[in-house]
Amino acid sequence: MLLRPATPADLPGLLAVQEEGALAGFAHIFPPAEYPYPRAELRAAWEAELADPAVDVLVTAEEIRGFAALRGNELLHFGTAVPAWGTGLAAELHDQLLPRLAAAGMPYATLQVMRENHRARRFYERRGWRATGRVTREPFPPHPDLLEYRRPL
Repeated sequence: MLLRPATPADLPGLLAVQEEGALAGFAHIFPPAEYPYPRAELRAAWEAELADPAVDVLVTAEEIRGFAALRGNELLHFGTAVPAWGTGLAAELHDQLLPRLAAAGMPYATLQVMRENHRARRFYERRGWRATGRVTREPFPPHPDLLEYRRPL
């Protein structure tokens, strides 16, 4: 198994991987000159999720090259280190998450992805996730649309 439960000691590595990926993948959504990366807010959110018994925060064993957070049948967060993009690591981690999501007892899993995050949308769609039509807004400015996706389990 590539994933293990995260601990508070993993937070710096997890945040570094998430920030690198966000800056590389979301600059067209959150131009850094206009919307600086919200380090403090994201640290606080991860600290709360690590402390929440309803949220399973996972990281790759040994070196943190990927992470995920699950709550019941919902995939809250998922990402891999930029150097791992295109290597198959994300697909392998994704496949390890499916049994955990199925353990919630629901016939489907859900996630939210930014409408303009085309790379992630292609990744999920190739793995059987489908947009439901439900749209919410990202809490961070400029508040881009978040699309809900579902996948049968």
